[in-house]
Amino acid sequence: MAALSAWFWNERFWLPHNVTWADLADPAPGVEYPKAGHLFSALPLALGIFAVRILFERCIAGPCASFLQIQTEFSRRAQPNAVLEKVFTSITKSPDSRHLEGLSKQLDWDVRKVQRWFRHRRNQDKPSTRTKFCESMWRFTFYLYIFTYGIHFLWQSPWMWDTRQCWYNYPYQVLTSGLYYYYVTELSFYWSLMFSQFTDIKRKDFLIMFVHHLATISLISFSYVNNMLRVGSLVMCVHDSSDFLLEAAKLANYAKYQRLCDFLFVVFGILFFWTRLIIYPFWILNTTLFESWDIIGPYPSWWLFNILLLVLQVLHIIWSYLIARIAFKAIMRGKVSKDDRSDIESSSEEETDTTSKERLKTAARRHLASPRGENGTNGHFGSKSWSQNHSDW
Repeated sequence: MAALSAWFWNERFWLPHNVTWADLADPAPGVEYPKAGHLFSALPLALGIFAVRILFERCIAGPCASFLQIQTEFSRRAQPNAVLEKVFTSITKSPDSRHLEGLSKQLDWDVRKVQRWFRHRRNQDKPSTRTKFCESMWRFTFYLYIFTYGIHFLWQSPWMWDTRQCWYNYPYQVLTSGLYYYYVTELSFYWSLMFSQFTDIKRKDFLIMFVHHLATISLISFSYVNNMLRVGSLVMCVHDSSDFLLEAAKLANYAKYQRLCDFLFVVFGILFFWTRLIIYPFWILNTTLFESWDIIGPYPSWWLFNILLLVLQVLHIIWSYLIARIAFKAIMRGKVSKDDRSDIESSSEEETDTTSKERLKTAARRHLASPRGENGTNGHFGSKSWSQNHSDW
């Protein structure tokens, strides 16, 4: 274990040339530099945040949902059937036509009845709008709080106005209480998301978001250990700037304030593009890649840190493209196409594999006769699907 620890904490990887861990001993009583051991305090704090969230959802978000008349929907339950339940839990939740025909023959049921059973069974596991409202209200509250704190703290910090201050006298930069609180609170929140992901709304991108949270925790921890807290605080603030707007748009969507939802989503999209595609690359990456090179020079962990930040920029471009595509479709068609990540499944979903041509013709005639057009949204972003994108967005 000693050999493994010595290999992991190799000074030649973590620190600039001619700097050792001994050089980073506390410079004076009551004053210290960041240490890896500080990160362990985030774990009990994460459990505390998780407990606060539970109380918040029950005592604050729940009554707000009731005030807005957002109630728990009770979906129709699938009738008990051992054969279909085994297929649902062990094989597939959305059987293809081959499976449907086989189950139809085995149970002597009509294919549409089998499809209907699977649809009802899937909807049993779907969270209610009230549950989603409470979850989004908690995230909105935390994101707004941490962004407000971050702006207030950084406004008084010299590296906010001159990013070269992130590297002067590096790595001998003293840890302040405000910077420690900012970092540990952010880290604790993402640890709490890791815990709560197993009890939250289950989405198709569960694994992707799990990896995302893990990567975020790793990047925050990594920058803390080698004392890149100043530039790390800038990165966190840039990313926190639009998160609360997306959650606010979700809240408006769940409460059926569609115009407010549309407005908030537009503001979110504009701010997301501005912070991720302009501020982040031309402000953050500029200082981590070029200003730091001039002042402290590269070393192994510097390369890794910048590679991770560049990967993050690639993700920004991908997410920006997805947001732009949603907005473009909303403008051109008056609706947003269904997001594959969505946890929503319409209770009126049709089993298209067995729908007859006559039913399609009848549906088409009714559809064309509708006074509200294709989707009844009157040109607004009426689909729920975009609001399921989360975080990081």
